Parts: sequence; C-alpha cells; structure tokens
Amino acid sequence: MGFFDSDIIQQEAKQLFEDYQALIKLGGNYGKFDREGKKLFIEQMEAMMDRYRVFMKRFELSEDFMAQMTIEQLKTQLSQFGVTPQQMFDQMDLTLQRMKNELEQQS
Repeated sequence: MGFFDSDIIQQEAKQLFEDYQALIKLGGNYGKFDREGKKLFIEQMEAMMDRYRVFMKRFELSEDFMAQMTIEQLKTQLSQFGVTPQQMFDQMDLTLQRMKNELEQQS
C-alpha cells in the first residue's frame, strides 16, 4: 500500500490542513485579542507546528516514491524563496518566540 493510500495519512493531512487554515484565519484578528487570547493563539500555533513537523518526518522516513516526491517538491518550492524546510520551521519558531516576548513585555 502506498503512503497516500493510507486512510490515516489522508485523514491526518486533511485535518492538519483544515486546522492550519482555521488558525491562519483566526490570526487575522490577533491584534484584537486580549492577553489570554494571544497566549492561547501562540500555544495553538506551536502545537500546529509540532504536528506539522511529525507529519513531515513521516514523509521523510517513508520509502514510498510519492512521499519522497512530495518532500522533494516542498524543498524545490521553498528553495525558490532561498529557504530549506528546517529554516522554515526555525523561522516559525523565531516568530512565535517574538510573539511570546512581546506578550510578556505587555504584562
């Protein structure tokens, strides 16, 4: 069975995408959140990034051709912006850390 034939993989990918889209939409109102709302949003983004890391690691570890092609496509797309997948995660971590620091300074 191929990597993408797995019902678990398909469901997890769908859920991850939907959750990410919902968080991004919600993030459009980040400036209007109170302190606790901002804190909760940051925590949810951190959890989302952890889920995404695990999902991507599954692709990397899979021997399935399509999974490997997906990783290569991601690397190619990111390289057009001069970024590797690890740099993408590092940048997101840095952004979330900055958001936390700003929140702490406001208290």
